[in-house]
Amino acid sequence: MGRALPFLLIAALVAAVCFFPKEETPIGPVSRVVRVWNVDTFEGGKGSRTAFLRRVADSVAREGVYFLISSYTVEGAREAASRGELPDAISYGIGLGGFLERCLPLPYAFSGGEVDGKTYAVPWCRGQYYLFSHTETFAGRTAISAGGSNLPCVAAAISAVSGEEMEPLAAYSGFLSGKYDLLLGTQRDVCRFQTRGAEVAMRPLAGYNDLYEVISVYSREKFEDCLAFLEALRGEKAQKALGEIGMLPFSEGEGARTASVFSDDSALAEMRRTAAAENAAKNLDKFLKTV
Repeated sequence: MGRALPFLLIAALVAAVCFFPKEETPIGPVSRVVRVWNVDTFEGGKGSRTAFLRRVADSVAREGVYFLISSYTVEGAREAASRGELPDAISYGIGLGGFLERCLPLPYAFSGGEVDGKTYAVPWCRGQYYLFSHTETFAGRTAISAGGSNLPCVAAAISAVSGEEMEPLAAYSGFLSGKYDLLLGTQRDVCRFQTRGAEVAMRPLAGYNDLYEVISVYSREKFEDCLAFLEALRGEKAQKALGEIGMLPFSEGEGARTASVFSDDSALAEMRRTAAAENAAKNLDKFLKTV
Protein backbone atom coordinates (compact mmCIF):
# COMPACT_ATOMS: atom_id res chain seq x y z
CA MET A 1 0.00 0.00 0.00
CA GLY A 2 2.89 2.31 0.87
CA ARG A 3 4.39 1.87 -2.61
CA ALA A 4 1.10 2.63 -4.31
CA LEU A 5 0.69 6.02 -2.61
CA PRO A 6 3.46 7.90 -4.48
CA PHE A 7 2.12 6.55 -7.77
CA LEU A 8 -1.39 7.77 -6.94
CA LEU A 9 -0.04 11.20 -6.02
CA ILE A 10 1.82 11.44 -9.32
CA ALA A 11 -1.30 10.33 -11.22
CA ALA A 12 -3.35 12.96 -9.44
CA LEU A 13 -0.85 15.69 -10.36
CA VAL A 14 -0.86 14.60 -14.01
CA ALA A 15 -4.67 14.67 -14.04
CA ALA A 16 -4.68 18.15 -12.55
CA VAL A 17 -2.37 19.44 -15.27
CA CYS A 18 -4.44 17.80 -18.02
CA PHE A 19 -7.93 18.73 -16.86
CA PHE A 20 -7.38 22.10 -15.16
CA PRO A 21 -5.52 24.28 -17.69
CA LYS A 22 -3.51 27.22 -16.45
CA GLU A 23 -4.89 30.71 -16.80
CA GLU A 24 -3.18 32.95 -19.30
CA THR A 25 -0.39 34.82 -17.58
CA PRO A 26 1.46 37.85 -18.91
CA ILE A 27 5.17 37.83 -19.50
CA GLY A 28 6.95 40.49 -17.48
CA PRO A 29 5.70 42.95 -14.87
CA VAL A 30 2.12 44.23 -15.26
CA SER A 31 0.76 47.46 -13.86
CA ARG A 32 -2.64 47.28 -15.56
CA VAL A 33 -4.82 44.40 -16.75
CA VAL A 34 -7.50 45.23 -19.32
CA ARG A 35 -10.28 42.63 -19.10
CA VAL A 36 -12.23 41.94 -22.29
CA TRP A 37 -15.14 39.52 -22.59
CA ASN A 38 -16.19 37.87 -25.83
CA VAL A 39 -19.84 36.76 -25.95
CA ASP A 40 -20.88 34.85 -29.09
CA THR A 41 -24.58 35.52 -29.71
CA PHE A 42 -24.62 34.13 -33.27
CA GLU A 43 -22.66 31.59 -35.30
CA GLY A 44 -19.34 32.80 -36.64
CA GLY A 45 -17.58 31.53 -39.71
CA LYS A 46 -14.82 29.17 -38.67
CA GLY A 47 -12.26 29.06 -35.90
CA SER A 48 -12.59 31.20 -32.80
CA ARG A 49 -13.43 34.88 -32.50
CA THR A 50 -11.96 34.80 -29.00
CA ALA A 51 -8.63 33.53 -30.37
CA PHE A 52 -8.68 36.29 -33.01
CA LEU A 53 -9.27 38.91 -30.31
CA ARG A 54 -6.32 37.53 -28.35
CA ARG A 55 -4.03 37.82 -31.35
CA VAL A 56 -5.01 41.44 -31.92
CA ALA A 57 -4.71 42.18 -28.19
CA ASP A 58 -1.17 40.80 -28.21
CA SER A 59 -0.30 43.25 -30.98
CA VAL A 60 -1.38 46.28 -28.92
CA ALA A 61 -0.19 45.14 -25.49
CA ARG A 62 2.75 47.17 -24.25
CA GLU A 63 5.04 47.22 -21.26
CA GLY A 64 2.97 47.15 -18.10
CA VAL A 65 -0.38 46.68 -19.92
CA TYR A 66 -1.89 43.22 -20.44
CA PHE A 67 -5.18 42.32 -22.18
CA LEU A 68 -7.02 39.36 -20.68
CA ILE A 69 -9.57 38.02 -23.21
CA SER A 70 -12.22 35.65 -21.82
CA SER A 71 -15.11 33.77 -23.45
CA TYR A 72 -18.60 33.95 -21.95
CA THR A 73 -21.98 32.60 -22.96
CA VAL A 74 -24.92 35.02 -22.91
CA GLU A 75 -26.18 33.41 -19.72
CA GLY A 76 -22.71 33.45 -18.15
CA ALA A 77 -22.20 37.14 -18.95
CA ARG A 78 -25.57 38.08 -17.47
CA GLU A 79 -24.96 36.02 -14.34
CA ALA A 80 -21.51 37.53 -13.81
CA ALA A 81 -22.91 41.05 -14.29
CA SER A 82 -25.63 40.33 -11.73
CA ARG A 83 -22.84 39.60 -9.22
CA GLY A 84 -21.20 42.92 -10.02
CA GLU A 85 -18.45 41.38 -12.15
CA LEU A 86 -17.84 43.42 -15.28
CA PRO A 87 -15.09 43.62 -17.90
CA ASP A 88 -13.44 46.79 -19.12
CA ALA A 89 -14.72 46.12 -22.65
CA ILE A 90 -16.95 43.53 -24.25
CA SER A 91 -17.29 42.02 -27.73
CA TYR A 92 -20.79 40.73 -28.54
CA GLY A 93 -23.66 40.69 -31.01
CA ILE A 94 -27.38 41.30 -31.01
CA GLY A 95 -29.23 39.49 -28.24
CA LEU A 96 -27.07 40.16 -25.19
CA GLY A 97 -29.31 42.98 -23.93
CA GLY A 98 -29.32 44.64 -20.52
CA PHE A 99 -25.87 46.21 -20.71
CA LEU A 100 -26.58 49.60 -22.30
CA GLU A 101 -26.50 51.56 -19.04
CA ARG A 102 -22.92 50.43 -18.46
CA CYS A 103 -21.59 51.52 -21.87
CA LEU A 104 -19.53 54.66 -22.46
CA PRO A 105 -19.91 56.84 -25.59
CA LEU A 106 -17.43 56.03 -28.34
CA PRO A 107 -15.90 58.36 -30.97
CA TYR A 108 -17.38 56.41 -33.90
CA ALA A 109 -20.66 56.19 -35.79
CA PHE A 110 -22.78 53.06 -36.09
CA SER A 111 -26.56 53.27 -36.26
CA GLY A 112 -27.03 49.83 -34.70
CA GLY A 113 -25.14 50.95 -31.60
CA GLU A 114 -26.57 54.46 -31.36
CA VAL A 115 -28.93 55.67 -28.65
CA ASP A 116 -30.10 59.28 -28.32
CA GLY A 117 -27.47 60.54 -30.74
CA LYS A 118 -24.50 58.82 -29.06
CA THR A 119 -22.73 55.65 -30.17
CA TYR A 120 -22.19 53.01 -27.48
CA ALA A 121 -21.23 50.03 -29.64
CA VAL A 122 -19.27 49.78 -32.89
CA PRO A 123 -18.59 46.74 -35.11
CA TRP A 124 -15.19 45.19 -35.67
CA CYS A 125 -16.42 42.45 -38.03
CA ARG A 126 -19.64 41.15 -39.51
CA GLY A 127 -21.34 38.16 -41.05
CA GLN A 128 -23.77 38.05 -43.97
CA TYR A 129 -27.08 36.43 -44.83
CA TYR A 130 -27.11 34.40 -48.05
CA LEU A 131 -29.62 32.49 -50.10
CA PHE A 132 -28.09 29.23 -51.34
CA SER A 133 -29.48 27.13 -54.18
CA HIS A 134 -28.71 23.84 -55.90
CA THR A 135 -29.41 25.53 -59.24
CA GLU A 136 -29.25 29.00 -60.73
CA THR A 137 -33.05 29.33 -60.68
CA PHE A 138 -33.28 29.99 -56.92
CA ALA A 139 -36.75 28.52 -56.66
CA GLY A 140 -38.40 25.87 -54.53
CA ARG A 141 -38.77 24.85 -50.91
CA THR A 142 -36.62 26.87 -48.48
CA ALA A 143 -34.97 25.99 -45.18
CA ILE A 144 -34.20 29.00 -42.97
CA SER A 145 -31.26 28.54 -40.63
CA ALA A 146 -32.26 29.99 -37.25
CA GLY A 147 -29.80 29.79 -34.39
CA GLY A 148 -28.50 32.19 -31.77
CA SER A 149 -30.09 35.58 -31.14
CA ASN A 150 -29.99 36.93 -34.69
CA LEU A 151 -33.12 37.37 -36.80
CA PRO A 152 -32.95 35.52 -40.14
CA CYS A 153 -36.76 35.81 -40.28
CA VAL A 154 -36.33 39.58 -40.72
CA ALA A 155 -33.79 39.07 -43.50
CA ALA A 156 -36.24 36.65 -45.13
CA ALA A 157 -39.20 39.03 -44.87
CA ILE A 158 -37.30 41.99 -46.30
CA SER A 159 -35.99 39.87 -49.19
CA ALA A 160 -39.43 38.30 -49.84
CA VAL A 161 -38.22 34.80 -48.98
CA SER A 162 -40.57 32.38 -47.26
CA GLY A 163 -39.58 29.07 -45.73
CA GLU A 164 -39.35 26.80 -42.72
CA GLU A 165 -37.18 27.84 -39.77
CA MET A 166 -35.03 25.22 -38.07
CA GLU A 167 -31.75 24.76 -36.24
CA PRO A 168 -28.67 25.59 -38.35
CA LEU A 169 -27.34 22.04 -38.76
CA ALA A 170 -30.79 20.70 -39.58
CA ALA A 171 -31.25 23.40 -42.22
CA TYR A 172 -27.80 22.77 -43.69
CA SER A 173 -28.26 18.99 -43.75
CA GLY A 174 -31.77 19.25 -45.19
CA PHE A 175 -30.48 21.43 -48.01
CA LEU A 176 -27.51 19.19 -48.76
CA SER A 177 -29.70 16.07 -48.83
CA GLY A 178 -32.05 17.67 -51.36
CA LYS A 179 -35.00 17.85 -49.00
CA TYR A 180 -34.93 21.63 -49.52
CA ASP A 181 -34.14 23.45 -52.75
CA LEU A 182 -32.94 26.63 -51.06
CA LEU A 183 -31.19 27.53 -47.82
CA LEU A 184 -31.28 30.92 -46.16
CA GLY A 185 -28.07 30.79 -44.16
CA THR A 186 -25.01 32.79 -43.21
CA GLN A 187 -21.24 32.96 -43.53
CA ARG A 188 -21.12 29.82 -41.34
CA ASP A 189 -22.76 27.85 -44.14
CA VAL A 190 -20.28 29.26 -46.67
CA CYS A 191 -17.50 27.77 -44.53
CA ARG A 192 -19.38 24.47 -44.19
CA PHE A 193 -19.76 24.19 -47.97
CA GLN A 194 -16.08 25.03 -48.50
CA THR A 195 -14.99 22.38 -45.99
CA ARG A 196 -17.19 19.78 -47.66
CA GLY A 197 -16.21 20.85 -51.17
CA ALA A 198 -19.86 21.33 -52.10
CA GLU A 199 -20.63 23.58 -55.06
CA VAL A 200 -23.76 25.68 -54.61
CA ALA A 201 -25.07 28.91 -56.09
CA MET A 202 -25.45 31.75 -53.61
CA ARG A 203 -26.76 35.30 -53.39
CA PRO A 204 -26.06 37.75 -50.58
CA LEU A 205 -29.21 39.21 -49.02
CA ALA A 206 -28.17 42.84 -48.79
CA GLY A 207 -31.35 44.40 -47.40
CA TYR A 208 -30.89 43.50 -43.73
CA ASN A 209 -28.00 42.41 -41.53
CA ASP A 210 -27.81 41.97 -37.77
CA LEU A 211 -24.69 39.79 -37.86
CA TYR A 212 -22.39 42.47 -36.47
CA GLU A 213 -19.81 41.71 -33.80
CA VAL A 214 -19.44 44.93 -31.82
CA ILE A 215 -17.32 46.34 -29.02
CA SER A 216 -18.57 48.40 -26.09
CA VAL A 217 -16.40 49.93 -23.37
CA TYR A 218 -17.35 50.06 -19.68
CA SER A 219 -14.20 51.32 -17.93
CA ARG A 220 -13.45 55.02 -17.66
CA GLU A 221 -10.10 54.31 -16.01
CA LYS A 222 -8.94 52.08 -18.90
CA PHE A 223 -10.86 53.82 -21.66
CA GLU A 224 -7.74 54.74 -23.66
CA ASP A 225 -6.43 51.17 -23.48
CA CYS A 226 -9.78 49.84 -24.70
CA LEU A 227 -9.87 52.43 -27.47
CA ALA A 228 -6.39 51.39 -28.65
CA PHE A 229 -7.59 47.78 -28.80
CA LEU A 230 -10.72 48.78 -30.72
CA GLU A 231 -8.71 50.85 -33.18
CA ALA A 232 -6.43 47.86 -33.81
CA LEU A 233 -9.44 45.60 -34.41
CA ARG A 234 -10.86 48.07 -36.91
CA GLY A 235 -7.46 48.72 -38.50
CA GLU A 236 -6.40 47.56 -41.95
CA LYS A 237 -4.20 44.68 -40.76
CA ALA A 238 -6.88 43.06 -38.60
CA GLN A 239 -9.62 43.65 -41.18
CA LYS A 240 -7.59 41.91 -43.88
CA ALA A 241 -7.07 38.94 -41.57
CA LEU A 242 -10.79 38.32 -40.88
CA GLY A 243 -10.90 35.64 -43.55
CA GLU A 244 -8.94 33.46 -41.11
CA ILE A 245 -12.13 33.14 -39.04
CA GLY A 246 -14.58 33.27 -41.93
CA MET A 247 -15.87 36.75 -41.09
CA LEU A 248 -16.11 39.92 -43.19
CA PRO A 249 -14.84 43.50 -42.74
CA PHE A 250 -17.39 45.63 -40.94
CA SER A 251 -17.28 48.47 -43.49
CA GLU A 252 -18.46 46.34 -46.40
CA GLY A 253 -21.96 46.07 -44.96
CA GLU A 254 -22.85 49.73 -45.42
CA GLY A 255 -26.22 50.37 -47.01
CA ALA A 256 -28.06 47.51 -45.34
CA ARG A 257 -30.54 48.02 -42.54
CA THR A 258 -29.99 46.62 -39.09
CA ALA A 259 -31.64 46.39 -35.69
CA SER A 260 -30.31 47.90 -32.49
CA VAL A 261 -27.65 45.71 -30.96
CA PHE A 262 -29.19 46.63 -27.60
CA SER A 263 -32.53 45.00 -28.45
CA ASP A 264 -33.71 42.98 -25.45
CA ASP A 265 -35.56 39.66 -25.54
CA SER A 266 -38.98 41.30 -25.77
CA ALA A 267 -37.92 43.54 -28.67
CA LEU A 268 -36.45 40.56 -30.53
CA ALA A 269 -39.66 38.61 -29.99
CA GLU A 270 -41.73 41.50 -31.33
CA MET A 271 -39.58 41.69 -34.46
CA ARG A 272 -40.03 37.96 -35.00
CA ARG A 273 -43.81 38.30 -34.69
CA THR A 274 -43.82 41.24 -37.11
CA ALA A 275 -41.71 39.33 -39.62
CA ALA A 276 -44.25 36.49 -39.59
CA ALA A 277 -47.30 38.73 -40.09
CA GLU A 278 -48.80 40.39 -43.17
CA ASN A 279 -47.03 43.42 -44.68
CA ALA A 280 -43.90 42.39 -42.75
CA ALA A 281 -41.39 44.30 -44.87
CA LYS A 282 -43.29 47.56 -44.39
CA ASN A 283 -44.10 47.05 -40.70
CA LEU A 284 -40.51 46.16 -39.84
CA ASP A 285 -39.35 49.66 -40.82
CA LYS A 286 -40.06 51.05 -37.36
CA PHE A 287 -37.47 48.69 -35.83
CA LEU A 288 -34.67 49.18 -38.34
CA LYS A 289 -31.86 51.64 -39.01
CA THR A 290 -29.75 52.17 -42.12
CA VAL A 291 -26.07 51.35 -41.58
